[in-house]
Amino acid sequence: MSNLTSPELNSFVQECVNALTDNRLQRLVFSKYRGDDKELNRIAVRSVELKNQLVASCLYEYRTNHITKNVEITETGALFQQWLTADFQSAHLICSEWEVQLSISKKGKVLINKYRNKNAPKTSNKENTEDSAMSHNRAKKRFVEQHRPYLRELGITDAKGEIIPSMSRKWKQINKFIEVLSRAIDNTGLAEKNEVHIADFGSGKAYLTFAVHDYFTDKLRVNTQVTGVELRQGLVDLCNQTASKLALTGIKFEQGDVQHFKAQGINIMIALHACDIATDYALHMGISTGAEIIMCSPCCHKQIRPQMKSPDMLAPLLQHGIHMGQEAEMVTDGLRALLLEANGYDTQVFEFISLEHTSKNKMILAQKRQQPRDNSAILEQIAGIKSFYGIKEQCLETLLYSKP
Repeated sequence: MSNLTSPELNSFVQECVNALTDNRLQRLVFSKYRGDDKELNRIAVRSVELKNQLVASCLYEYRTNHITKNVEITETGALFQQWLTADFQSAHLICSEWEVQLSISKKGKVLINKYRNKNAPKTSNKENTEDSAMSHNRAKKRFVEQHRPYLRELGITDAKGEIIPSMSRKWKQINKFIEVLSRAIDNTGLAEKNEVHIADFGSGKAYLTFAVHDYFTDKLRVNTQVTGVELRQGLVDLCNQTASKLALTGIKFEQGDVQHFKAQGINIMIALHACDIATDYALHMGISTGAEIIMCSPCCHKQIRPQMKSPDMLAPLLQHGIHMGQEAEMVTDGLRALLLEANGYDTQVFEFISLEHTSKNKMILAQKRQQPRDNSAILEQIAGIKSFYGIKEQCLETLLYSKP
């Protein structure tokens, strides 16, 4: 690797040392390892106090084990410089004010992406202008780091940490999903909890299940228990083997389905590609267990369509089967969103990246409301919509309000 005297690299190293010296460092990770030790994945650095002295604690993360080495802060500049010029092609610094992402291209060009830490206090425009020089090569922010071991194990990346071309769509989907989830986490304050419980129904090959677990444990540093629920026993066994191979804790997979799975105390309920009324059972479980975040991607809307009667004014439009199907889908998911609103959630319905199972790209995201409110008007709206279309039963409404 070149750029031994790159001003950008030198500036980054100095910023890392300053963050350590001033005790402002929150996290520093060196990744995309290119050295001779085939077992080493990355090195994570943090500051710790030993015998009343601040030192840099370097966690060497190998494939099968981790080793910690403590280094005097005065020695870190030369060490970081060595790592970036000989061993690593990427580094991510998070301090109290800034996040800085450094990457070194195959041709040796140093790229810097610097942005303000979302938890940092706002500064003046002058300060922002002064720091703009370092961020002129701003790259797109990713919510998932490409070097993470689970991505390689699941076949998203190759041995060098590069995205496999045929998995680029899946990589994009994972990032978008974690981006949506991260905003919901911020809105609900889940990152402040001591422990978070997550259930993913219809987890399949568990790309998103592993991504969620990794985001909570690696990015947020929250004690997390993730359960993937899948009907196909072969996939359950495969995913448990993957978790074991990666030596992950707090993630497991069980055979079952959303209609029969018993769950309590779930903070986040996920059900992607929840077919027909499976979506209603998933939403009901999320509501009944008091989940702060509910994420569903519905498809195969079959229950409402046979019940729907075309109102006289809409009959000329809905005489075409494709239009009736689209209308039934809109009404079904519209009623679901209203029922979530009536049960204490702020709800969004929006386009998502389509899953590998289906071309459907709709996401229902519900976040538990902090303050209660009168929902009688929403219940009247639901009744009015059902009456307008001649709908006698909607599964989620039946689950919520039918007597045991």
